[in-house]
Amino acid sequence: MPDTGRFIRNVLIKALLLFLAISGLFALVRPMAALGRLSIYNGLVPGRVRLPYGEHPQSDYNLSLFNLDGMFASHEISSQPVPEEFRVVLIGDSSTWGYLLPPDQTMAEVINRRGVDNIRVYNIGYPTMSVTKDLLMMQSALRYHPDLIVWLVTLESLPQDTQLDSPIVQHNADAVRALITRYGLRSDASDPRLITPTFWDRTLPGERRGLADLARLQLYGFLWAATGVDQSFPAHYDPPQKDLDPDASFDGRLPPSLSPGDLALDVLNAGREMAGNVPVWIVNEPIYVSAGRNSDIRYNFFYPRWAYDQYRDILAQWCRDHGVYYLDLWDKVPAEDFSNSAIHRTPAGETLLADWLEAAILKDGNVR
Repeated sequence: MPDTGRFIRNVLIKALLLFLAISGLFALVRPMAALGRLSIYNGLVPGRVRLPYGEHPQSDYNLSLFNLDGMFASHEISSQPVPEEFRVVLIGDSSTWGYLLPPDQTMAEVINRRGVDNIRVYNIGYPTMSVTKDLLMMQSALRYHPDLIVWLVTLESLPQDTQLDSPIVQHNADAVRALITRYGLRSDASDPRLITPTFWDRTLPGERRGLADLARLQLYGFLWAATGVDQSFPAHYDPPQKDLDPDASFDGRLPPSLSPGDLALDVLNAGREMAGNVPVWIVNEPIYVSAGRNSDIRYNFFYPRWAYDQYRDILAQWCRDHGVYYLDLWDKVPAEDFSNSAIHRTPAGETLLADWLEAAILKDGNVR
């Protein structure tokens, strides 16, 4: 018995030491990006038509994760390119992603169903409003050789002081710091909102949540393939707020003026530089315009009129100064075609926006 006990003890000690060695090696090698690129999508199951994002994984057949390589490996953009395809990438927030819309009713899929002139639109929108988050997505999307990038923005995605609030920005701190350094962005690379993993966080136990998310994303791929569902919908939701508070402030700012320095225009410029020879269009996306109480002060819950009007002037002037193709579609979707917020659209609103965008691409996109 003493020999047996000693043997079991030695086995356990060796197993523990081996586990610690493997965990330490895992932290040193940092293989999460490479593991993210291992995917059943675009092979065993079709690629997703929008990036994975889910608030209720069991009913969404989807989940939110922070591994950009895993997210893009699950998306159809990483499939084999079709010869002669004119690849358009849409970058933006939850309205571009298509919140409260089934995947086949998003703006990208409306255009794709029409099959005009070999145009294929890839939806790389992602919920949360930050052009720095968009820049992070653009960096990954450029690996797949787009012919045109259409960047949909709104005022709420541009305040300089909220650029690092997006969770996916915070959990990709190394990549964001590299962008700040490379392009001289005004965001602070040492900002505490950027999460710096410790050595333990990068070990095998520390990465267990990220590994589990990657595994679950693969399993949900079979349900996505069988159902085409990637988001569950509430039976009812409240429409955009029509009667508004008599509050003229925006993001802690009061009238009379919004300055270019208040906005992260440097991030837009970084996107142009990053894209190189790929054209980048800026689109001011539609917003809900209230006709209710205090609508003379505010357009909607997000925007007082003074701030939004000045933002439009600032953005248009910046695009003129930098020779950027600009579409201001702020009022091209009527109020009844917004779903639950001042930026989320109904299927009818998506179709209207798709009409405008497709016409612009065919006219000015140099579609081959």
